[in-house]
Amino acid sequence: MDILIKALQFFLSLTLLVTVHEFGHFIVARLFKIRVDKFYIFFDWGFSLFKFRRGDTEYGMGWLPLGGYCKIAGMVDESMDKEQLAQAPQDWEYRSKPAWQRFFVLIAGVTMNVLLAFVIYCGIAYSWGTSYIANEDAVLGYKFNNAAQELGLRTGDKIVTINGEKIEDMADIFPNIILTDGSVAVEVVRDGEPYAFTIDEEKLNAIRSNTDNFKGFCSPRIPFDIESVQSETARQAGLSAGDRIIGIDSIAEENFIEYDTLLKARSGKDAVLTIIRQDSTLQLTVPISADGKIGVSVATPFEPRTRTYTFWESIPAGWNLTVSTIDNYWQQLKLIFQPKTGLYKQVGGFIAIANIFPDEWDWHRFWSMTAFLSIILAIMNIIPIPGLDGGHTLFTLYEMVTRRKVSDRVLEIAQYVGLLLILALVLFANGNDIYRLFK
Repeated sequence: MDILIKALQFFLSLTLLVTVHEFGHFIVARLFKIRVDKFYIFFDWGFSLFKFRRGDTEYGMGWLPLGGYCKIAGMVDESMDKEQLAQAPQDWEYRSKPAWQRFFVLIAGVTMNVLLAFVIYCGIAYSWGTSYIANEDAVLGYKFNNAAQELGLRTGDKIVTINGEKIEDMADIFPNIILTDGSVAVEVVRDGEPYAFTIDEEKLNAIRSNTDNFKGFCSPRIPFDIESVQSETARQAGLSAGDRIIGIDSIAEENFIEYDTLLKARSGKDAVLTIIRQDSTLQLTVPISADGKIGVSVATPFEPRTRTYTFWESIPAGWNLTVSTIDNYWQQLKLIFQPKTGLYKQVGGFIAIANIFPDEWDWHRFWSMTAFLSIILAIMNIIPIPGLDGGHTLFTLYEMVTRRKVSDRVLEIAQYVGLLLILALVLFANGNDIYRLFK
């Protein structure tokens, strides 16, 4: 059932994104009086589920739910309709229109995807606000794995800025270090004192080459603050709500996560706990149960903060989310195309995309993921690879600058090359998915 819900969200999101993208091409083509032969949701290879004709355009739904397409008359595209291209150009064909009109037809799909993401982000900001875990709430700093420590970070460091930007959200620490092109300047508070250092690109690439290094890269240290005393033995030992445990026996430790190991090692015995109570430091002998517990509940350390927006405030908030998402993904993409970073190993296909959706229906998460995928679709389509919108746009820009039109034959060859490149990328991405399944 979980897989079915993931799959349903994935196909619903993909269908919406591709339909909006193709509608962008359709509406601008019609604006310039270019005939659109077909507009399909899903692919109709061999047959369609249903279809109807209105004017010059055939509308329909195919049987293969992997997107959709818009077939524009007189355009060298993935349909490779050589029969139409062999005939004399007609006034209503794409190839007969001036370059500037063809340019707008080409970028309309990408533009619609960016606009869709913007509208969704505005809706999210208005309906749910934007939630984050404040970096300043990490009063004990962070715990870093071995890979992060090789970069110069130390457990207990409180992150202040990365590349001069103040960090407000805990979730921004990892991407701002790992997914930044070039060296990274970090400012922290270490042992109560400001400390600054630079992580060079070579060290970052060594870490990026193995995705196992990303696990537990950075996690906030949680104070062992007692919310309530639940067992009589703990109460008799002198523990009370509001106490903060900072040590056990002769070991000084503030991070609650570490106590699971420390307490289990003393199961069935007594331990001396160092306690901070208001302005005093106490030492109490406390019995440890057979399962490594002391009989207390721990206060929730990090409460998510939510920024709420009025309708009018949600518009700039949505725009900021759109711009930051584009910037972050573009940075990731640049690093992926640099083999030295090793990030190409993280590229995923349909399985990876489907897995970003939750295994239960959550409209907030669904719309967040759909907006993110809309940005990805826009950026991937604008890459200047023949067969993608970016490849067609590149040829059109060449024509606008040189005033020389690229021949249909060259466009056909480029289309074949582009389709092979796209197929190779799809196979590589989905191959990564399969490899990770069996790894």
